[in-house]
Amino acid sequence: MLTLLLQLLLAHLIGDFVLQPNKWVEHKKSFKIKSKYLYFHAAIHLLLLLLITAFKTQYLLGIMAIVISHLVIDILKIYVEKPKYSKAYFFADQLLHFFVIAVVVYAYYPYAVNLQYLQTPQFLLMVTAVLSVSYVSAIVLRVLLTQWSLQIKQETSELIQHNSNHAGKYIGILERLFIFFFVVINFWEGIGFLLAAKSIFRFGDLKDAKDIKLTEYILIGTLLSFGMGILCAELYLAVLKIL
Repeated sequence: MLTLLLQLLLAHLIGDFVLQPNKWVEHKKSFKIKSKYLYFHAAIHLLLLLLITAFKTQYLLGIMAIVISHLVIDILKIYVEKPKYSKAYFFADQLLHFFVIAVVVYAYYPYAVNLQYLQTPQFLLMVTAVLSVSYVSAIVLRVLLTQWSLQIKQETSELIQHNSNHAGKYIGILERLFIFFFVVINFWEGIGFLLAAKSIFRFGDLKDAKDIKLTEYILIGTLLSFGMGILCAELYLAVLKIL
């Protein structure tokens, strides 16, 4: 079962990401169902699936199901996709392809999905820790840094402007998630590399700003963010030992 699953996934990844130039994607968006690259793309998937399964006739029906469904899903995406939600449509498209692959594998090798793991204390603890280190910590940091952020905004700093896409928030979330997993896998050196990388990127902003309050704001935010990531990871490991 696992071999077939990996074969089908590998064929999909090569066909969708390696052997599909941007030129093809743009052409499909412009000409939709009339685009020749839409069918070239499906043909490449067919060839890859046949090659990777060594042309075994027992998988032929499943391969045809994957290729036809792939073509249908791509056509639907082309017609319903809105530029504003392109990222959401991209992930939905990939999830549908993966779902079809999972169904095909199940048809050949029926398997059971163990949902009981979702109710175990270990899984619930992990979800709680990840949410705490990401979104909960983001809100806590925003509250703690309100004093400095208001002062900087009042002084109309050129570097701190209202950002409608919340880039800083998501950078902080990713930063704390990296720290969390570095501590969990006992790779403390990774935190040092992360801190060094952030310092390099921030150095230019701080040097050009020549603003003590801005420097203090960034340093306090960084230290608090790193501290929360480490604290959440240590609490997670401590509770995990008890379970």
